[in-house]
Amino acid sequence: MEFIIRKAEEHDYPVIFSMIRDFAAFENCSEKLVNTLELMHKEKELINCLVAETESKEIVGYVVYFFAYYTWFGKSLYMDDLYVKDTFRGKGIGSSLINAVINFARKEDCHKLRWQVSGWNKPAIEFYKKLGATIDDVERNCDLIF
Repeated sequence: MEFIIRKAEEHDYPVIFSMIRDFAAFENCSEKLVNTLELMHKEKELINCLVAETESKEIVGYVVYFFAYYTWFGKSLYMDDLYVKDTFRGKGIGSSLINAVINFARKEDCHKLRWQVSGWNKPAIEFYKKLGATIDDVERNCDLIF
């Protein structure tokens, strides 16, 4: 299957937001999704997103990332979401998306790329381990939602 990885544009947001909803459902966390398409447009200057697009111009996956500063590592990149539509998994799209982020982090002289994976998502854990990622079972998320 042929596809390209490109920077997301604002006109892509409706498709991306649809996949965000799908991702929340996949994680069994739909009730936690408070973002909206309107909010994405309002906060567009904060969105760093790449999409995977087929030859027929269908967006079938996305990755969202942002710069972070970790006191133990310094300049880093945080990957918030990596998602590929069900019917397009296993075709190298996820690998291409994460590798694009890895290459961007290296180009930007980041010292670390961090992301999360659900403990129950064994296929994703194995995928990340093949990339050489260390899966840390020690730390827990702490969220303060406003």
